[in-house]
Amino acid sequence: MGLLHYPAWLLLGREMPLEDGDPARWRGQQVNGEVSGTPRPGGMGNPEPRGTPSPDGSKTEAMAEGWQPGPALGDRDVTTRGAPQQAGQELGRCEEALMAELSELVQKVVRSSSWWERHGVDISILACSFLLLPAGFLCLRSAQAIPFLVGVLTLGVVHHTLTVKGSHLASHNALTESKSWGKVWAIFFIELCSAFTAEQATYNHVKIHHGYTNVIGLGDSSTWKLPFLNRYVYMFIAPLAVPIITPLVALDLLRNVEWKAALRTLCCMFLGLYCHYWLLLHVSGFQSPWSALLFMLLTRSLLAHPYIHVNIFQHIGLPMFAADRKPKRIHLMSLGVLNLPRNALLDWSFGHSLISCHVEHHLFPSLSDNMCLKIKPIVSQYLKQKKLPYNEDTYTSRLRLFLQRYEELMVHAPPITELVGIQ
Repeated sequence: MGLLHYPAWLLLGREMPLEDGDPARWRGQQVNGEVSGTPRPGGMGNPEPRGTPSPDGSKTEAMAEGWQPGPALGDRDVTTRGAPQQAGQELGRCEEALMAELSELVQKVVRSSSWWERHGVDISILACSFLLLPAGFLCLRSAQAIPFLVGVLTLGVVHHTLTVKGSHLASHNALTESKSWGKVWAIFFIELCSAFTAEQATYNHVKIHHGYTNVIGLGDSSTWKLPFLNRYVYMFIAPLAVPIITPLVALDLLRNVEWKAALRTLCCMFLGLYCHYWLLLHVSGFQSPWSALLFMLLTRSLLAHPYIHVNIFQHIGLPMFAADRKPKRIHLMSLGVLNLPRNALLDWSFGHSLISCHVEHHLFPSLSDNMCLKIKPIVSQYLKQKKLPYNEDTYTSRLRLFLQRYEELMVHAPPITELVGIQ
């Protein structure tokens, strides 16, 4: 994801057909992406595609408690035994009406919001991060411990702000209303800053993860799993390798893009990595290439642990569905996505949409972090009024859960969620 929500773990080459006929490669599959549209000032986006199944987990029953699904929640005419298909169709129309009603409420907020609220706040955070770069590199010249540590923390936080928050917003075109500028920002944040490929990152994150959230075989977050690692190695040691694995995975994925895009990606990746290395040698005063490379690894992995943890905490352990049995969008997102509490450091570095407003982000993925925070009261209140799940849990609680049930959640695939009426 460091890049945004792009897991750089084991990536499979198997292909699965999408609804539109495009192959969805497991290679490079992500943890956060989008197909369906979200409200922008002026209109609604496209409906979401269908998906496939994934594991059921820890707090599923407790979090969904109080919501009793009706006779049929699938996109297709899947009905309870002996029930007419009309019942499923009526329920489908009801679910679509719920999403339309919520979208209209959110649209009103978006239309009434200023440019500063829609884009300016998050652009300012990214701009402030750039302005902190010179101070961070200069602090590393100090022979005293405190200024040096300040430089380490500054560069580490800035790196993750640009590569996680910046790349994530750019992949959803949430930094601007212009598609052309959106493409420029995606290349800058994903390729230059994050050393990844913009085409594959956007496709896997936006089209697969968001379009098929918690659908097994597509958007089920399975690429975050490394079954051959034990729980402590995976949770506390493996994240340190993210800065190394990320560009290696990107190089492998370049086989799937046009040669011009691949050449551009290679140039941007090299330029970004070399600039970081050059600045450490000539501005920060590192004496040897190896010391500069080790420090690059240190700053680029400073927040790798919460980066990995957040990505698995918010989907794995929640209901998973088969492609032909998944519920409609509003139920899919309310059941399969979880919010964490606000945290000043992670809110700044990763963005609200990846921390405390993840449910809102999955329902309306093209909104910026600040707008997700603004619509959070509306979304949470609406879902609770309609007796729909609104999953929330603490970071420590999820960490404890994954350590206790690591084999179940991260090694053995949990069963597909069987909702009432889905056989």
